[in-house]
Amino acid sequence: MDKIEQNMLEQVAGLHEVPAGAYNIRSNGKMAGRNTTANIDIITKEDKQGIDICIKPGTKKESVHIPVILSESGYQEMVYNDFYIGEDSDVTIIAGCGIHNCGTDTSKHDGVHTFYVGKNATVRYIEKHYGEGDGNGENIMNPVTVVYCEENARMEMETTQIKGIDSTNRITRGELKAGASLEVREKIMTHGSQYARTEFEVDLNGENCSANVISRSVARDASKQEFFSKINGNASCAGHSECDAIIMDDAVVTASPSLTANHVDAGLIHEAAIGKIAGEQLIKLMTLGLTEAEAEAQIIGGFLK
Repeated sequence: MDKIEQNMLEQVAGLHEVPAGAYNIRSNGKMAGRNTTANIDIITKEDKQGIDICIKPGTKKESVHIPVILSESGYQEMVYNDFYIGEDSDVTIIAGCGIHNCGTDTSKHDGVHTFYVGKNATVRYIEKHYGEGDGNGENIMNPVTVVYCEENARMEMETTQIKGIDSTNRITRGELKAGASLEVREKIMTHGSQYARTEFEVDLNGENCSANVISRSVARDASKQEFFSKINGNASCAGHSECDAIIMDDAVVTASPSLTANHVDAGLIHEAAIGKIAGEQLIKLMTLGLTEAEAEAQIIGGFLK
């Protein structure tokens, strides 16, 4: 890979070299590298673009890296990746997409990731989106994540988009059985005229299952963000949705949380807060010697940490 591709791999997957364990690296629609292990297999789909990641039951403390890179201006793709996580597994999956667009055409990556999490399994899923270029061509990403958790399964998601994506429609859906849990932590920053839409919908179907969805975002310049969350409590369960946004300049932020209790023992909570950086926070940091811009950067960095 050239230096541009290596930099994007570092940005979206934290990779400085070929990772240990299982991995599948995709570059401009082609496989750029793959490795499997005794417990983790990666299989190319035959009917459409994408891969199947199969993790054997009982697999512990292994990881899978599946980054995607687009460096050809105007390249557009739709990818379907399915994850089959065996019972009693405990694994980490690192995904992410980086787009380098120095042309005038639109580069676009759409992806559907579907997770089938077996009984008593734990999955940590980390996904980062990053864009760069000279600003003449648009960078677009539309990720869809679908999660099916069996009894007592646990899924932890951390998704980050803080630079270079002109338009995104991020959809996450989940269905949980008894004792299962889903935790989602999202971080987004938009600037310029960028647009970001986030949509969560979780069905809590099993007794004592739970979902915790937390979104933190910063909207700058004339960018626009929309946040929609829907939690359906269909059993004795617990659900929590939280959206916190910092709005700056001429940006627009919409937050629309929704809860539906279809069971008398469904405990559901939502929180939403949108506001500017407090003046006293800026003043406090500026008295320590920071400029206003540096103080803003410190506050935003801490907010999105």
